[in-house]
Amino acid sequence: MIATDLAILLPEIFLSLFAMVALLAAVYTEKDGMAGSISWAASAVMLAVAVWVLMSGGNDRSAFGGLFIDDGFARFAKVVILVSAACVMMMGQEFMARRGLLRFEYPILVVLAVVGMMLMVSAGDLMALYMGLELQSLALYVVAAIRRDGVKSTEAGLKYFVLGALSSGLLLYGASLTYGYAGTTQFDGIIAAAGGGEMPLGLLIGLVFIVSGLAFKVSAVPFHMWTPDVYEGAPTPITAFFATAPKVAAMGLFARVLHDAFGNATGDWGQILALLAVLSMFLGAIAAVGQRDIKRLMAYSSIAHMGYALVGLASGTEQGVTAMLIYMAIYVTMNIGTFAFILSMERDGRHITSIDSLRQLGNREPVKALALLVLMFSLAGVPPLLGFFGKFAVLMAAVDAGMTWLAVAGAVASVIGAFYYLRIVYYLYFGEESVEPVEGHMSPLGFGFLVASAAIMILGIVNLFGVDGLAAAAAATLVN
Repeated sequence: MIATDLAILLPEIFLSLFAMVALLAAVYTEKDGMAGSISWAASAVMLAVAVWVLMSGGNDRSAFGGLFIDDGFARFAKVVILVSAACVMMMGQEFMARRGLLRFEYPILVVLAVVGMMLMVSAGDLMALYMGLELQSLALYVVAAIRRDGVKSTEAGLKYFVLGALSSGLLLYGASLTYGYAGTTQFDGIIAAAGGGEMPLGLLIGLVFIVSGLAFKVSAVPFHMWTPDVYEGAPTPITAFFATAPKVAAMGLFARVLHDAFGNATGDWGQILALLAVLSMFLGAIAAVGQRDIKRLMAYSSIAHMGYALVGLASGTEQGVTAMLIYMAIYVTMNIGTFAFILSMERDGRHITSIDSLRQLGNREPVKALALLVLMFSLAGVPPLLGFFGKFAVLMAAVDAGMTWLAVAGAVASVIGAFYYLRIVYYLYFGEESVEPVEGHMSPLGFGFLVASAAIMILGIVNLFGVDGLAAAAAATLVN
């Protein structure tokens, strides 16, 4: 029995063993001199594990008495998490190395965070959920403050740690209430307790606290306070990582908890998620208008986009989960390309993040500017780019679930949010030349990610590269 359970967890075990072996190899050799090799090895291993997970599709399985679930939904989320983490690590390696930040701890912590994320989306029990969540969080706290001599980086790590501890407390309190009223921490037991008529008040309060703790992880309003400061203060490759893989893991965990543990109470948690979605969409759209730093702008953009993903979940249907998965896959692709460009924003050897430095970039770097234009239009949801179809999917899920008002609110917020994306496009081609324009240095790998992401936004409108079918199959394993 134990051998069968361990076989189901082989991808996670393999990544964990790699992290431990890499740690020992670095400690007993030249430490930071091994950082580059470990980074490339970690990226290759994560891509290999992604292929492994993708090819292992088959019957749904569970391990350790239901604590760990291996189904289509978990596999879809894991592939997106692994590929995005590997891409971000590869494109940020040169940036970290040139600034003396590529220490051996960096790739090892990222791999351990990814293991935590994989456990999160496969959790079938509140305790397994918390273990995965804390493994991810503890690694990310350190990574956010990896620039030890930087005030902003230290501040980012401290803020993330303090607010993360608060969210963990909320989640644990909700889990204890849920256990007290359901008599179990396993999701199948909780859904049985919540399914007999009206949900007990204590169980409902437990659900609210759990949702509050998880909302922090996706930076949904009003639990978003850490996001702008952490995005701005952390080194840009770390910010790119925060904006991609952890968001997918948190949304996957959100869907897992709500449908597997509280699937019989969609009317209760649907209202909560709808409120979080509306607040996130509008605050992200309005607050980003006044931002002059592109990393803070992307932070508020992330808050708004998580609001749209929550619209899909709020519908409480299989269609909504499918739309959420499609949206997250598109969102991650757009962010990888956008941050590949942000990593190249330099002037006289120093990294700059002011939006004003982009003025007239279209005349100096036409290919880079055109790729960024496509990504900005896609982030804004301008048809016929792929970003439009992501928003259309979640809004239609809300309409079909009888939440037309939520879809209308999403459309209005999208129009408001289009302003700051289009402002960047305006700066690229119009207006006066910047006093401190960005220089043209960009690694071939970063340039490849930028152009590839922009191309996907255009070419993907044909059939979404089959992601829609995979997302529908993944959602069916979760909801049915």
